[in-house]
Amino acid sequence: MESASIQSAGDNRSDTSTGYLVDTEYKVYKRRWFYVLVVALLNISNAAIWISFSPIAYKTATFYNVGSMGVNWLSLVYLVASIPCGLAATWLIDTMGLRTSILLGTWLNLIGSILRVVSTLTGLNDDARYPIVITGQSLAAVAQPLVMFTPTKLAGLWFSDNQRATANTLASMANPVGILLANVLSPALLKEESDMKLLMLIYTAPAALVTLLATFGVCSSVPPTPPTASAAESSEPFCKGLKRMRKMKSYWILCFVFGGGLGLVTTLSTLFEQILCPRNYTDSFSGLCGALMIAGGIVGAGIAGAYVDKTKKFEEVAKLAWALAALSLIAFTEVSRLRGMEVAIAVTVTLFGFFGFSLYPISLELGVECTYPVAEATSAGFLIISGQIQGIVFIIVMGLLAQDLPSGQQFLPNGCVQNSTSVDQIIPQDYTVPNLSASGLTVFFVIVFLMFFKADYRRLRAEQKIEAEKILTFSSRNI
Repeated sequence: MESASIQSAGDNRSDTSTGYLVDTEYKVYKRRWFYVLVVALLNISNAAIWISFSPIAYKTATFYNVGSMGVNWLSLVYLVASIPCGLAATWLIDTMGLRTSILLGTWLNLIGSILRVVSTLTGLNDDARYPIVITGQSLAAVAQPLVMFTPTKLAGLWFSDNQRATANTLASMANPVGILLANVLSPALLKEESDMKLLMLIYTAPAALVTLLATFGVCSSVPPTPPTASAAESSEPFCKGLKRMRKMKSYWILCFVFGGGLGLVTTLSTLFEQILCPRNYTDSFSGLCGALMIAGGIVGAGIAGAYVDKTKKFEEVAKLAWALAALSLIAFTEVSRLRGMEVAIAVTVTLFGFFGFSLYPISLELGVECTYPVAEATSAGFLIISGQIQGIVFIIVMGLLAQDLPSGQQFLPNGCVQNSTSVDQIIPQDYTVPNLSASGLTVFFVIVFLMFFKADYRRLRAEQKIEAEKILTFSSRNI
């Protein structure tokens, strides 16, 4: 029999005045970590598929016979699809449950990945390659909201209150792990055009693995016995939850600021190579920078998640991380304008990732706290949708703000741009103005967050209330 740690025991009697279960048996089950593993692997696979072309933008443009916007749309389709599909995903996760959402996400992700392989097959008409690969990217993009919205739901339904942030961190920060792997693998493996098929097959392997694990291993949406008082309660219906959220000022401030931060990280992940290439940095170094940003983020998120699980200082940690992330981005903007600054660039992007990504799981937990008893996927969903919308805007605007390089510097023999005047090549541009604009925008977000956001710990207060009532009930029985 699966072992469980018992947190309290009773006779499952409800307190009609509060709606909570005053005396109930709360348990956590070992299988919860398998569920975290499945969601984490799905996040890794889906994120790697999303960003796999960005570190090899110039070679992708040549292989698929498209220009810069054609390559950027392989990433942008994720952001565009997340808006309508994100709204559907919040309803699906909260209404149909975790199992249905995870299964649908894994299969969409796998089918999309297989289509990417099809786009590289020998003998395929060149004009058909790009439509097939963008279709594959689109199916994986539809899966993304199902992938990214589940960690908070999983943590809330399966984990005790002193493990929720840790579980959320493990499941959600797997997404940047996928970005890290793609930033390393894509430039390392794609040496010639003929390598594109092998690269797409490698990205398909984890998609197939997680599909098998989810299909045969994820057997239920909720545990037999809830782990906490909040998990024992039914979440509000989707529409009712939306109406309640309208009046929650602190949540919408968090939604705006978190979305801005997520949008900026998405933009940098998409444009790293195009930002650094004109300063004569290779695509391999651009991929390394993306990997360092994610690696720093994983460490930062792990430390922050463990800390807030013990202290519950979500707001304080989030504000400090935002301020330091802004300073790191400003430093990156300055050193990325210069040549021969590999070490400084690597350090600044690592620091930006360390502080910036630590905000991700903390903010998702803050969203649940601010909106409780609204369903977890609903609060997390709108936070991520905000980031996707702002990411679309930032990528498009940064592309428009980029300026032409001086004559003679448009084609650099640095490994990421070929000496060619083909219309299908991406023309390098100067991203100084876009980067400065992004830094200024980050400072604006920090000021708004520091001045106007005040956390409202609704879920923690509800759980503390029921625990106090349990103690009172137990004491009265023993008098």
